Amino acid sequence: MKRVLLIATTTGYQIRAFGEAAEKLGVRLVFASDRCDRLEDPWWDQAIAVRFHEAEASAGAVVAALEGSRPDGILAVGDRPATLAAAVAQVLGLPGHPPDAAFRSRNKLASREAMRNAGLPVPSFEPVSIHADARALARSASYPAVVKPLALSGSRGVMRVNTAEELVAAFERLRRLLQSPDVRIERDEAHEMAMIESFIPGREFAVEGLLDHGTLRLLAIFDKPDPLDGPFFEETIYVTPSRAPEAVQRAIEEAVAAAVAALGLRHGPIHAECRVESRAGVEGPEVYVLEVAARPIGGLCSKALRFSGQRAAGSGQEATGTSLEEVLLRHALGEDVSAFTREGEASGVMMIPIPQRGIYRGVEGVEAARAVAGIDGIQITMKPDAVLVPLPEGKSYLGFIFARGTAAAGVEGALRTAHARLRFRIEREISVA
Repeated sequence: MKRVLLIATTTGYQIRAFGEAAEKLGVRLVFASDRCDRLEDPWWDQAIAVRFHEAEASAGAVVAALEGSRPDGILAVGDRPATLAAAVAQVLGLPGHPPDAAFRSRNKLASREAMRNAGLPVPSFEPVSIHADARALARSASYPAVVKPLALSGSRGVMRVNTAEELVAAFERLRRLLQSPDVRIERDEAHEMAMIESFIPGREFAVEGLLDHGTLRLLAIFDKPDPLDGPFFEETIYVTPSRAPEAVQRAIEEAVAAAVAALGLRHGPIHAECRVESRAGVEGPEVYVLEVAARPIGGLCSKALRFSGQRAAGSGQEATGTSLEEVLLRHALGEDVSAFTREGEASGVMMIPIPQRGIYRGVEGVEAARAVAGIDGIQITMKPDAVLVPLPEGKSYLGFIFARGTAAAGVEGALRTAHARLRFRIEREISVA
């Protein structure tokens, strides 16, 4: 039985999806995750305990735990696991992203510098210490601007500011977030810095791709139909195929390929975020690649992607409804997955936003939402009695809504209609003096 090493956090949503894909393929998953190394197999999955803030030592621990039995492939779920996976792949001699490239992809400052040095369009940016004088920063900044952390994901801590007063407030807010216990526990020196950059107007798109020894293969372009103009940048709806003009889609693909090369990413999944600006007097769209992550799309969003194509080279068997996780496992094992293409039906996902801070008590209207034509599934991931924290401090969603249909516009409409039928019960927190 072939084996794939999967590096993930203990809370990663996609672990189950990879498990299902591995069972279908007859592949054994070997797990490495950030669980307690003092307890004997607390999750009953024989996972190797690692520390993402100690990549070199953890890479050595993984190799030692494998006892000389090298896996056939390696994959990572999440930004921090992707950095460790790159280090492990290098030690084991497995195809993967180079460790320095994986670091650049996760660190927004290193990423901006690499793209700027390659001559790619980037917003103007300035790295600053989180201990800097916010009022001094505000006096020298140009507006509108965006204040952001260097190494948090999911738009966490990202805020648009239009005035000096707003920058001071946002910077203080970001400083508190980066000094909070759940961030400090990551022990990442990147959290000692922040970045102030110019705001780029335009539409946002997400790109899912797969690198094969340096060659980018585009898997999907997602439209983000909700405007992301601030003050926060909460992602809600992804819909594919994109409704952007062909020229814009080609420009996006070319820009992502150039960004991947600038970062030095080499082999494995990538997920990119882009903003497309159309300016008067400039021929063609200007594509700003905001980030390229060295891992697949996060959360449960991968359920919005299904593929069809040959199961294996020369088998003559067609696979339909193939998950992204199966495609990635096959690629990690060295198979040619070029025959797999996204199914022609339009699809989409809504990451259900958190409307307010409070205690989550439950949801009503799920069956009514599921009854909306085109809805393919609803999964509420928030647990009752959990404390809800919206952006920019929050890092979770209430759940996910999935839809499929003949056209992207219909899929978007189904997602919005289903969401409108959900009624979340959220109680105000009781402060204790």
